[in-house]
Parts: sequence; structure tokens; C-alpha cells
Amino acid sequence: MVASDGGGPGNNVTRHVDVVVPVAPSPTNAERARRLRRARVRRWYVMQIPYFLVLAIALLAGILVLVDRWRRGAFVFSGALGFAAVLRALLPTSRAGLLQVRGRVFDVATLAALASIVLWMALTIDPLGTR
Repeated sequence: MVASDGGGPGNNVTRHVDVVVPVAPSPTNAERARRLRRARVRRWYVMQIPYFLVLAIALLAGILVLVDRWRRGAFVFSGALGFAAVLRALLPTSRAGLLQVRGRVFDVATLAALASIVLWMALTIDPLGTR
């Protein structure tokens, strides 16, 4: 870096100032491996978000069944299966996570069929005095 001495118009004296920029030490192999491992774990959890959403809806259905609202629980469970089918149909294979079991067509057909069967059961079985 060059700085002017400020001595006036006829004074062309300059002085050199060395600026020392601290350099971060390069990470060791163990630090790189730790960072890579953390990034892989984070990526795994992000990939599972669709599955966790379906799981949360299915858990809600289970809670409804436990509090004696089994028809509503069946409707919600059917919705969870339908939602899983839609997610599996729309998401690329690299983002499907645990929703991916077999091929896309098989997964979507199976989930949609199960959703239809559970919905049919919830609609056709007599509520037996429950809501």
C-alpha cells in the first residue's frame, strides 16, 4: 500500500506501508471429514422432509383414532396416503427420501390404491354412534 506524505505540491515523497493480512490456517483432514459428515447428515434430514410430513399426518390420524374419532382418523390417514402418493409422483427420485420403495409407478399406484381402500372403508362402515 502506498501513502502520500502530504508535504505539499512540490514534495513527491511516498512511503510504503506493509499491510499484513492474517491467513487462516488450512483445515486438517479430520476437520474436513467432520464438516463433510455434518453436511451429509443435514442433507439426509432435508431429503426426508416429505416423509416426515406424511408421518406427521399419519400420527395425527393415530391420535384421532385413540381419542375415539376413528372415522375422522381413517379419513386423515387416507389423506396421508394420498399426500404421499402425490409427493412420490411429483418429487424427483433424488428428493423422495424414504417415500421411495420401488419404482415411481409402483410406489404411486400402491399408495393411491391404499388411500382409496382406506377412504372407501371410512365412508362405507357404519359409524356405530361415533362421529
